[in-house]
Amino acid sequence: MVATVAKKIWGGVFSEATDRRVEQFTESISFDWRLYEQDIAASIAHAQMLAAVKLITAEECRQLCQTLEQIRAEIEQGKFPFCTELEDIHSHVERALVERLGPLGGKIHTARSRNDQVATDLRLWVRAGIDTIDAALAELQRAFVARCDADAEVILPAYTHLRRAQPVLAAHYWLAYCEKFQRDRQRLQDCRKRTNVLPLGSAALAGTSLPMDRQMVAQSLGFAEVSANSLDATSDRDFAIEFVFCLAMIALHLSNWAEEWIIWSSTEFDFLQLPEAFCTGSSIMPQKINPDVLELIRGKTARVAGDLQTLLMLIKGLPLAYNRDLQEDKPALLDAFDTVSACLQVAAPLVEKTRLKRQAIEEKLERGYLDATNLMEHLIGRGIPQRTAHEMVGRLVREAMQRGVALRELALEAFRAQEPSLGEEVYDVLGAERAVASARSYGSTNPALVKQQIALWKQRLGIVSPESTP
Repeated sequence: MVATVAKKIWGGVFSEATDRRVEQFTESISFDWRLYEQDIAASIAHAQMLAAVKLITAEECRQLCQTLEQIRAEIEQGKFPFCTELEDIHSHVERALVERLGPLGGKIHTARSRNDQVATDLRLWVRAGIDTIDAALAELQRAFVARCDADAEVILPAYTHLRRAQPVLAAHYWLAYCEKFQRDRQRLQDCRKRTNVLPLGSAALAGTSLPMDRQMVAQSLGFAEVSANSLDATSDRDFAIEFVFCLAMIALHLSNWAEEWIIWSSTEFDFLQLPEAFCTGSSIMPQKINPDVLELIRGKTARVAGDLQTLLMLIKGLPLAYNRDLQEDKPALLDAFDTVSACLQVAAPLVEKTRLKRQAIEEKLERGYLDATNLMEHLIGRGIPQRTAHEMVGRLVREAMQRGVALRELALEAFRAQEPSLGEEVYDVLGAERAVASARSYGSTNPALVKQQIALWKQRLGIVSPESTP
């Protein structure tokens, strides 16, 4: 930052200069400079409205907007000087206008306060952030859907309590993550609706006596509506907290996925071959190929959850309307966004480049009696009560465990000892592949139903499959 001495935009009533330590303590330009794009866009819309209601002339508006665009370009090019004396991005932009346009620059703040200004900037920033995260989630979903074709016909053991439970198609597994991330996207879109409300025109907290066309500003900035209560508008940060909650949920889902793939890539599971470009090694153990990217995704989730907690505690005791405490919303908000964005940037390519170890999976697929539930349902279909069938199959599994064989390797006599009416047809329902094929309920791992879901996801995500191209 360039160190300069600047007159405060609020200093008219003060007879004593601000202590340098206070300037350092209260500044926010070190982080809220990132709102420059939104601040300038809102200021341009505000200037155009001021001209429309005759508070400034058309020529004054032209000069203000032209200079604001110049300031934007200088910030983007890293040529704009920042200093702690001017506190925040709003003061910096306004002071630059005054320095370049003289008294005209001071007219930009007509009919607004920094309170409704920052609330507007923050809503614009969050709205853009929502769109960025949503696009990244869609890209991750596309990566998982692409795996469905790459891993067609592959059957995986699904787990409960980290114990083998039932067999499912690998594509069914990948689409489960698409569902999770789709709920995240739905939450984001719901949050966007509440974010997309214009507070500008609320001024400090009570509105303004000057003529305002808030609808014009809202239309110019793409807001769906204007706020109905000036007290609430300047103090509301619900939308920011909701956004960080959405980010925390995304981080949690990413962490669940990362944990699963960390386990699956271990020697003990040996399901996955992670790309070496997304792994790191050990400084002392030459053989190590560590899943550090996945571990960091899991670890960074703690930061996002902490950011959410920070924002919740920040507002818990605030009276109406604006309080300076709200300055502290941005570090947590920005960090949560940056962290989840970084995780999503590496997640999609990692999903694309990882490979299933098909032979290793197939060799161990029949372990764990994954077809036991299928056998139980076969007995239920023959009129045997569920609890009775459950107990029968439990005894058959125990016998198979004692003999060290799969259920389908038991002799027919073992099945008839539990249910005399059983014949050779019992073997038609045993084995992982048959268990997968026998699923019928909507949303199950039945191959035909999964194929339909893949087609639906491709349509939803705008994916053109090879067979659909001319």
